[in-house]
Amino acid sequence: MVAAVPGSRPTTSPTLGQYLYDSLKAEGIFEIFGIPGDYNFSLLDTLERYEGIRFVNGRNELGAGYAADGYARIRGMSALITTFGVGEMSACNTIAGAYSERVPIIHIVGAPKSADQQAHKWMHHTLLDGNYDVFRNVYAHLSAYTAVLTPENAAIEIPAAIRAAKQTRKPVYLVVAIDLVTRPIVLGAAPAAAPAATNPAALQAAIDHIQRMLNTADRAVLLADMLTLRFGWREAVRDLAVSLNVPAASLLLGKGAFDEQHANYIGVYGGAFGSEQVRKIVEGAGCILSAGLVWTDVNSANDTAKLDAGRLIDIQPRAVRVGDTTYDQVPAMELFAGLRGVSRQRSGAMPQVAFPYDRMVGEPEQPIRAASYYPRLQRMLKEKDIVVVETGTLAYGMSQVRLPAGADYICQQGWQSIGYATPAALGAAIAAPDRRVLLFTGDGSLQLTVQEISTMLYFGCRPIVFVLNNGGYTIEKYLNVKTANQAYNQIPDWRYTKLAEAFGGQAFTAQARTNRELDDAIAACERERPNRLCIVELIVSDPLDAPDYLHRLRHHLVEQERMRNAPG
Repeated sequence: MVAAVPGSRPTTSPTLGQYLYDSLKAEGIFEIFGIPGDYNFSLLDTLERYEGIRFVNGRNELGAGYAADGYARIRGMSALITTFGVGEMSACNTIAGAYSERVPIIHIVGAPKSADQQAHKWMHHTLLDGNYDVFRNVYAHLSAYTAVLTPENAAIEIPAAIRAAKQTRKPVYLVVAIDLVTRPIVLGAAPAAAPAATNPAALQAAIDHIQRMLNTADRAVLLADMLTLRFGWREAVRDLAVSLNVPAASLLLGKGAFDEQHANYIGVYGGAFGSEQVRKIVEGAGCILSAGLVWTDVNSANDTAKLDAGRLIDIQPRAVRVGDTTYDQVPAMELFAGLRGVSRQRSGAMPQVAFPYDRMVGEPEQPIRAASYYPRLQRMLKEKDIVVVETGTLAYGMSQVRLPAGADYICQQGWQSIGYATPAALGAAIAAPDRRVLLFTGDGSLQLTVQEISTMLYFGCRPIVFVLNNGGYTIEKYLNVKTANQAYNQIPDWRYTKLAEAFGGQAFTAQARTNRELDDAIAACERERPNRLCIVELIVSDPLDAPDYLHRLRHHLVEQERMRNAPG
């Protein structure tokens, strides 16, 4: 095999498949997720013979894609292989979620033979109409870049796709016919990427404008959001908060974007549903610096979060908006560097806040409930843990848990596809085998993608899995304020502690109905986790038990519904 990292000049041409894997390995991708199918056999055969990248075979394309998503959030980028039509369509949901949440996945699709495509033959896994562009056209709306690879264009298109994924932090799509994977590529110098232009005058004007706004504000605060995580700004954002001596909060989509053990950290800003102390600090500030803000209904807490645009400094990857003025061609990292020299004329003591779960509650023999199990879950977390949280009640409760230093937090709060977290935990465990992974999922969500626990066992992953068994889709019961006792929100009652056995593996398992049982289960997991996967079932007697955040959200939705139905 002749390895050819893009930009090198080997004496002989690598095959298209070899060049593709060389390119991925150069980006630090050492595992590729996917599902085999007859049109991607040549891709997988090449991969089996390739040194330095392992294929992680999921149980279905949805799970494999979510695993790639979790891997990318830890390692910066990932790759997924599916087969034409049936495989790539099954992965649509995961790629759409990655696009929504800015997660770069290189999606590689194996397609029918090039001659069959050119002849528009009706082949299996197609729509039986001879159209071989239809699925790529679908993915054009879900990807930052798409390309049909050939030996003639591979040296250009593969680097271009990877570059697009890195610049946009979004997935890209590459499709290649099965017979072209093993053919030598036509080598040639790929056009160099033009560096992103910076407007020095705009950069300096933005810095000066920010300086003036800071100096006229009695108080200032910093908000770290999702793009801080995706673009690797955490250290720069932390240093900015320290240099300006301002308190810092995160938003729900940006949970973990600011060191939650840092003296400047005050918690998660969640409008009317989160901490009232944090809300007063943020909304009472005369200047709000936001890093990577993504203003969704979740981040805005159903429009109860109030950020005055006139007091907002909105730092985005390539631009910054200061009040009513936008400065384009201002890269965020250059702006952060320029702001190091900015000083505030008005600076006071850091505000003191209470974190919701710092205090243990609940007697040992009392049944577990949200108020008692979240403090225990917070207490068990360790530095550099990877915390993976499913959408639903757990997402809102865990958002208020204070993370230890160096921890990573994975939660799909933007796309919010139930079932995401279990495969994402698999991907995180593969990405960082030396770190502890903790998965917090609900009974309803787990039932969508439970098969990937089998993949965890097969590849020797040892996460600690907490399954919240509260008798169905509790989050949906909270969000639907028009009806009660919906039959469609009920689910079958599984034996969650038997899952590993059903999948042919072994795990430590425990059930916790009381606070004492949960304490004992957590202690046992500490002992058992180095050797095997752990599953703890949290059995909650009250099917509507939920964190305070959801109680306030529910009250808000009920009030909105009442006002809509009020006469006159």
